[in-house]
Amino acid sequence: MATFLYKLGRLSFRRRRYVALLWVLLLGGIGYASSAAPAPPADSFSMPGTDSQKAFDLLDERFPAASAEGATARVVIRAPEGEKITDPAAKAEVNQLVAALGKGPQVAGVADPYKANAVSKDGTTAYASVTYKVISTELTDKTRDALTDATDTTRAEGFTVETGGDAVQAEQEMGGSAELIGIAVSAVVLVITFGSLIAAGLPLLTAIIGVGIGVSGIAALGSVLNLSGTTSTLAMMIGLAVGIDYALFIVSRYRAEIAEGREPEEAAGRATGTAGSAVVFAGLTVIVALAGLSVVNIPMLTKMGLAAAATVAIAVLIALTMIPALLGFAGKRALRRKDRKNLKSRADSKDSKDRGLTKPGATHAQNTKPNLGTRWARLVLRRPVTVLLIGVLGLGAVAIPATSLELGLPDEGTSAPDTTQRKAYDLLSESFGAGFNGPLMVTVDTGGTKGAAAAAETVGTSLAKVDGVAAVTPASVNPAGDTAIITVVPTTGPSDHKTEELVKTIRSKASGLEADTKSDVLVTGQTAMTIDFSQTLDDALLPYLGLVVGLAFLLLMLVFRSVLVPLKAALGFLLSVAAALGAVVAVFQWGWLADIVGVDQPGPIMSMMPIFMIGVVFGLAMDYEVFLVTRMREAYVHGARPAEAVVTGFKHGGRVVGAAAVIMISVFSGFIMENDDMIKMMGFGLAIAVFFDAFVVRMAIVPAVLALLGKSAWWLPRWLDKLLPNMDVEGERLHKTLTPSSSPAADGEHEDRDNDEDRELEPVRG
Repeated sequence: MATFLYKLGRLSFRRRRYVALLWVLLLGGIGYASSAAPAPPADSFSMPGTDSQKAFDLLDERFPAASAEGATARVVIRAPEGEKITDPAAKAEVNQLVAALGKGPQVAGVADPYKANAVSKDGTTAYASVTYKVISTELTDKTRDALTDATDTTRAEGFTVETGGDAVQAEQEMGGSAELIGIAVSAVVLVITFGSLIAAGLPLLTAIIGVGIGVSGIAALGSVLNLSGTTSTLAMMIGLAVGIDYALFIVSRYRAEIAEGREPEEAAGRATGTAGSAVVFAGLTVIVALAGLSVVNIPMLTKMGLAAAATVAIAVLIALTMIPALLGFAGKRALRRKDRKNLKSRADSKDSKDRGLTKPGATHAQNTKPNLGTRWARLVLRRPVTVLLIGVLGLGAVAIPATSLELGLPDEGTSAPDTTQRKAYDLLSESFGAGFNGPLMVTVDTGGTKGAAAAAETVGTSLAKVDGVAAVTPASVNPAGDTAIITVVPTTGPSDHKTEELVKTIRSKASGLEADTKSDVLVTGQTAMTIDFSQTLDDALLPYLGLVVGLAFLLLMLVFRSVLVPLKAALGFLLSVAAALGAVVAVFQWGWLADIVGVDQPGPIMSMMPIFMIGVVFGLAMDYEVFLVTRMREAYVHGARPAEAVVTGFKHGGRVVGAAAVIMISVFSGFIMENDDMIKMMGFGLAIAVFFDAFVVRMAIVPAVLALLGKSAWWLPRWLDKLLPNMDVEGERLHKTLTPSSSPAADGEHEDRDNDEDRELEPVRG
């Protein structure tokens, strides 16, 4: 592989104008296609095979006029203090509000609170349910304004009026300030790392082009593949992060090759052949992790994962072709001015030496001070056991809160206290009970024969006696008489564990009720959907983890030709994810540092967070493993002793991996500033996971383990070595091929000096 990529890098360098033009034309063409394509479909949420989804589909078929998928709004009205909502004057005002709500655009119907038994027992509060013909994402501004105007009019008469429901939830704008913050911080980190505006601009430029192609492609194929607008959210987040990182590693290797005295074209070829090989396998691990989301069997997550995986694939292709092409335009200007001057001085000194004007070895008198990566590696090698214990115990302590992880989906009860949704939620809880914010819908289906009314009455009478049920409303029957809906109001709130137990109890009684009424009894509603969603994700967690870790283990075994290195990588990842989940629980569930992070209301952790974090962080964590340890493997294959190989990996890769991690963290941290708690949680979780994995696991635990393992780290059974294809990721064949003709004369001198510096680095255990 290294030889093929070496040739690809040189070809892209020589044909840089054509390569750059090709990518620009591709971006323009896909951008035009996306602008001309039909609008992407609205978000749809489904969970095939679950009881709640079956019931939801049944309601959509048998009650089409009820707009089962339509948006809803619950307008809560409380009379002025000392008055009753049932007083004649108050009743007249509420009727005017109901009439105004019914005249709004896209409204399917409004339930009169006095006819729907939606008045509290103390007579102070009532609520009107508004249903719309379309889902929330298709509501127009005119429709939302009509709802606001109607409630403002009643509020002006002295009533307390608050509104909840998905019809009033503001859409979250993804792809705005969060990405801009990440790009800005990334630019600063790149400038500091490279010390060159040109070198810093290359990763940013290629990452933006890659994300542009990926997101535009999703928009262009949206109507064909049924990809909603939010499908591009994960693709944009991951594509931007890995696009910068992959380009960063190749540009960094190019600069190192130039510093060794090679010509730009040769340096670009070698950088693509060596660092590019690591990019390919790192990209594959990310693609495997993202595409693996398909095993969860939730279409929304499957589409998000596949779209993001495609964007990562584009980032890999751009890094392997467009980066060498752009380096062809940049040449030696990708180096800092100081480095260019040193390079010129070395060339002049070499000429002088060849003419006998300079003493041998004088060219190496400068720049002999070891860099930070080298000093850190030597420190770890001297105290590997101490570093290992501190790293493992520290992450283990941070992971402790994860043992009390509670999963759920955010609802209006976790909204900011000053929002109208939260106020409406609290008013309903105070006046009607917590269960009114999470009613259950029980469907009774007689299979196409009439008699649903009688069957529903039997089911309702039975359910009213179940512990945890506050009320059961009379059944609503469809015109055909074969399907009925019963609303069951729990005594507890939608996120309460007792509500989940109630759903399980009702479903356990369903089999007996089905036998008595000769009908199918199913439970649905937002609360039941949330419970089923959490259960679906929980059931898929272990299979997904096994698939992702297993496939990535095989990939890393191909890369490193080792059994223990991939095993260490996987165990380190699990440790960093556990610690990240612990931090998420401490902040978002327990409320630690909530004010600093901006958490308005601590509550259950988003159900998809664990599996989402596993998928994304595993791919990104393997990036750092591949980039850092590949350089160690390369040094070991080329003759360095195990300790020397560790130092070489950190000498050439430590600074770059650290910069890449800071960039990744900055991209994810930008989302912490979003107002939506779900997005904030995702940003925080991914940022803290990358921090733990890059700076604790990869930078500390990995070298400590490699120091303790010594040569055993690179052990591979002979039968397995013969069975596995040799991908030559470390460029051993390439090195042997190019050394006689392409390596500068100074290479041997550099290697001798590095070996002399690292001779004392055998690890001190303890």
